[in-house]
Amino acid sequence: MGKRTALYDLHLQSKAKIIDFGGWDMPLHYGSQVNEHHQIRQHTGIFDVSHMTIIDLRGEQVSPFLRYLLANDIAKLKQSGKALYSCMLNHQGGIIDDLIVYYISPQWFRLVVNASTREKDLAWIQQQASPYTLTVTERPELAMLAIQGSQVRQHITSLFPNNTDTIIALGKFFAHIEGDYFIARTGYTGEEGFEVICSAEQAKSLWHTALQSDIKPCGLGARDTLRLEAGMNLYGSDMDENTLPWESALGWTVALQDQNRDFIGKTALLAAKEKGISQRLVGLVLLDKGVLRNHQKVFTSSGEGEITSGSFSPTLAYSIAFARIPAGNEQHCEVEIRNRRLRAKIISPPFVRNGAACIDITT
Repeated sequence: MGKRTALYDLHLQSKAKIIDFGGWDMPLHYGSQVNEHHQIRQHTGIFDVSHMTIIDLRGEQVSPFLRYLLANDIAKLKQSGKALYSCMLNHQGGIIDDLIVYYISPQWFRLVVNASTREKDLAWIQQQASPYTLTVTERPELAMLAIQGSQVRQHITSLFPNNTDTIIALGKFFAHIEGDYFIARTGYTGEEGFEVICSAEQAKSLWHTALQSDIKPCGLGARDTLRLEAGMNLYGSDMDENTLPWESALGWTVALQDQNRDFIGKTALLAAKEKGISQRLVGLVLLDKGVLRNHQKVFTSSGEGEITSGSFSPTLAYSIAFARIPAGNEQHCEVEIRNRRLRAKIISPPFVRNGAACIDITT
């Protein structure tokens, strides 16, 4: 038996199919992964993401510490509630994890990191923080819900009737603290949405209110196809400790503007860039009949690669993937599926934006 979130019994009541995910018993779907995918693209759904790890950093030296710990630069965060996406690197430039960091005050930042990397993330952060004056506090007592979908704004009134205007007015990647609720305009689906951090009891109440308001429960299966369509990486599949941000389509998260700022992995990243990056992460669209899956071989004129994330796209009704391939300018490749090489087009993600295709798949 794995770890269980505070909403586990509610998932069973909704007849969820439970699977192991990073040591947690989590809902894969509540009857139909495809229907839940369309629910987000066309309406609104709610996800239990309480398996994510929430870490509060407090103290006089939090800002200089995070400027050293993260590849992106938290000096960009000027307003309370502003968030930043970043990679946390090892000294070789490999990606230990990707995360979101929220600036609440000069002496208080909040991190949300992945569930599967919890132990190594906490150990790494605590090790690197030892020379600094600050505290590192995990918040396992808190729950986290993601309310996502093209019509999510229409449902905010029923969920937060007392502060609807403030929440709707939030800019992208901003959070608002309302009593015991931490409400952020963030998500992992490519649609409008909010992520809410609160107590376990508050999360249960919010879950009940959502279902009564015709917001459907959605599982990790739909979350995965939604993030793939939206061009969002998954840690452990599309990047890990052996890949650099340059090789994972995450170069935009490396802040090098302040030449005086040192951060973990910087020296290795600059050396790799000087030498030349040999691999790149791209999007693929299958032109022949079949389904793209993780670890299938990819063949380009520059050499071989591999699919890191692949699936059938419910929104587009054809197969899409991320693949790490040799650096080059090819626009087409072949993918080996059941001992056959099928044609695919190489594109730059995302595949879907605002519920509609944003790529040209003509050959």
